[in-house]
Amino acid sequence: MANLKDIKKRISSVKNTRQITKAMKMVSAAKLRRAQEAVVAARPYARKMQEVLSSLAMREEADGHPLLVPRGKGRALVLLLTADRGLCGGFNGNVSKAAERFVKENAEGYAGYDLMIVGRKGRDYLKSRGGISISKVYENLTGSISYSTAALIGQEVIEQYVGGAYDAVFFVFNAFRSAISQDVTIDKLLPVVPKQAVEGQPAVDYLYEPSRGEVLEQILPKHVEVQIFRGLLESVASEHGARMSAMDSASKNASEMIGKLTLQYNRARQAAITKELMEIISGAESIK
Repeated sequence: MANLKDIKKRISSVKNTRQITKAMKMVSAAKLRRAQEAVVAARPYARKMQEVLSSLAMREEADGHPLLVPRGKGRALVLLLTADRGLCGGFNGNVSKAAERFVKENAEGYAGYDLMIVGRKGRDYLKSRGGISISKVYENLTGSISYSTAALIGQEVIEQYVGGAYDAVFFVFNAFRSAISQDVTIDKLLPVVPKQAVEGQPAVDYLYEPSRGEVLEQILPKHVEVQIFRGLLESVASEHGARMSAMDSASKNASEMIGKLTLQYNRARQAAITKELMEIISGAESIK
C-alpha cells in the first residue's frame, strides 16, 4: 500500500488538474457562445446564396463558367478543417479519419486525391498515413476567423481548379449541432451542381443586370468563399463545444478520483494509527 505522503501528493496533483480542466471548460463555454452566434448568423446567408446560385447555374450552359464545367475523374482536392489544439475529445480524430476513409475508399472514383488541411492536428494525424498526399497546411487560423481568411483559401482553391490541377474539390468539416454533438460533413464544393439537377425543382425566372454571365462571374467565386467561411465557423464552434464537453468529463473524472484517493488516504491513515496503537499496547504488556 502506498504511504500517506505519496497519496496526499497525488490528491494535490489531481486537484490542480481539476482546476485547470474547470478553467478550460469555462473559457470554451464563453468562446462557444460567441462562435455559436456567428454560425447561426452565417447559415441563412450561406443557404440562400447557395439556392440563388444553383438557380442561376441551372439557366446557364454547362460551359458558361469554369466553375460549372463537369470534368473527368482525374485528381481531386480535399479541403479538411481541423483544429490547431487538442484536448477536445474526438473532434480532430473523427474528421481526420473521415477524410482518410474518403480518400482511401475512393467512392467517387477519382485517380487520386490531395489534401489541403486547415489546422495542425489534421496534419499531425495524416502525415504518417500511407497513401495520403498533403499539398498544403494552414496553421494558426482558427483562433480568429474572418471572411478575409476564408476568401484567401477560396481564391487559392479556385485558382487550382480553374488551372486544371484538379477535376473536383471536396470539403470535409465538423458541422455544429450542439455543445455535445458535431456531425462530420463531406460536401462537394466544385464543380457547382445546379439545384434542379439534384432536387428536380422547377425553375424560377430572374431578371439579370447587367447580364446572366456577368452575374455568375461575380457570384460563383463568392459562393465558394462563403461556403468555406461557413465551414470554418461551424468547425470552430464544434471545436469549442467538443472541448467544453471533454473538459467537463475530465473535471468529473478528477472529482471521482479525488474521492477514491481520499478514501484510500483515510484507510491508510487509520491503518497506521491502528498499528501504532497495537505497538503501544504490546509494549505496555511486555513491561508487565
